[in-house]
Amino acid sequence: MAPFARREGELVGQVLGRFISSLSQDEMAPSLRHDAKRALLNYVGGVLGVVENPVVDGAIRVMAAFSGPEKTTLVGRPERLDAMGASFVNAIAANLLDFDDTHPNTVAHYTSVVAPPLLALAEARRLPGRQVLDAFIIGFEVGARLGNSVQPGHYTHGWHITATSGVFGAAAGCARLLGLSAEHAAQALGLAASQSGSVMENLTTEGKNVGVGNAARNGLLSALLAQEGFTAAPAAIEGTFGWARVLGQEPKLGEIVDGLGERWELPKNTYKPYPSGVVFHAVIDAARALRERMDLSAADIASVVVRGDQLMIDRGDRGVENARDSRVSTHHSAAIGLALGKAGVREHTAPVAFDPEIVALRRKVRSELAADMPPWSASVTVQTVDGRTDTVTVEHARGSVQSPMSDADLEAKFRDNAAIGGSADKAGARMAAIWAMEESSDLAPLMRSMGA
Repeated sequence: MAPFARREGELVGQVLGRFISSLSQDEMAPSLRHDAKRALLNYVGGVLGVVENPVVDGAIRVMAAFSGPEKTTLVGRPERLDAMGASFVNAIAANLLDFDDTHPNTVAHYTSVVAPPLLALAEARRLPGRQVLDAFIIGFEVGARLGNSVQPGHYTHGWHITATSGVFGAAAGCARLLGLSAEHAAQALGLAASQSGSVMENLTTEGKNVGVGNAARNGLLSALLAQEGFTAAPAAIEGTFGWARVLGQEPKLGEIVDGLGERWELPKNTYKPYPSGVVFHAVIDAARALRERMDLSAADIASVVVRGDQLMIDRGDRGVENARDSRVSTHHSAAIGLALGKAGVREHTAPVAFDPEIVALRRKVRSELAADMPPWSASVTVQTVDGRTDTVTVEHARGSVQSPMSDADLEAKFRDNAAIGGSADKAGARMAAIWAMEESSDLAPLMRSMGA
């Protein structure tokens, strides 16, 4: 029997509790730690790109008024908050640009939820980097498996899965870092079940980011409460009125426990080359290819048809009323790819989103459902004013599992984000510290070096 196979009569939380508390470091391949460092590099870089954002300023002001005496780092900022407040603010910042990583099956951004409380807790308690990496791997695994168990109905019903399943990842990682027993780790997950929430209606507002921040903070809170002896229902995950059935109706419990400790979700993680919803990246790639192949300018284009799956239609067939809308718009993704050949941070800001040329081109874009196309793929057809027509289909966008970003790509992305946030001169040292964190016996100095 596999070491974490479900025993007769054992509940899901109990299986996961054993996994969290007793998985040994030797049972985690070195490649998993490298994957963890890639995720953390992408996380820190994403936060550095928004250090001057008013949303971050506001979150800090709110949390600072209630922060306890033990202070931890806010990435890229001079202020310091207690671990709970830092978890909240850093998670909001990580999710703010839509530049965070994506777990393909759930379309969730687990690092933005799991990393902030782990790093804050490790800094506060001066824990070693190797221990943090192990806790991150475990937390990511638990969050992703819970997410897998309720997909696809959970996401399509309108739950923001990054927050709703991510809180379990944060709780699991923190339980591991605190050294909780199997029983207490299971209680932490049960407590997290009562703190899971966030809805897709808030996708283009700060409400989405608040849900991610709460998931990070509530995961840490769940683990700390479990350490103090707080209890939850044994079947808080899969019970009749448990999380998986209330938020997922017919959960696939095998997705949670089968192959636990043998097959891993973290190696499937993907990274974004563009700061927008991942379902639009194939649209951008196809539009950029058409621009180059047809030697296009915006004035040359008469009409654009974008074909994709139902998720692309559901998430992206919308108007652009503000800059945040541009990051989840099929029409904007096609327009900037065709007109500008770029889709970076600047191309998703208000000056570009409301540039008259881009607005006019967006109006020429039409979305069509293509039930035969696989998820995350797209086909873009352009007709020019002089009668030319051409189509590019992209099945695997840059950054996907099939076309992954390399370590060098992630470093280049990190440098770009650091430059946006005004800390380009520190990028090299910060990246080196993250790559070497496994050798650190005390993560506090590393985390302090990430502040301003």
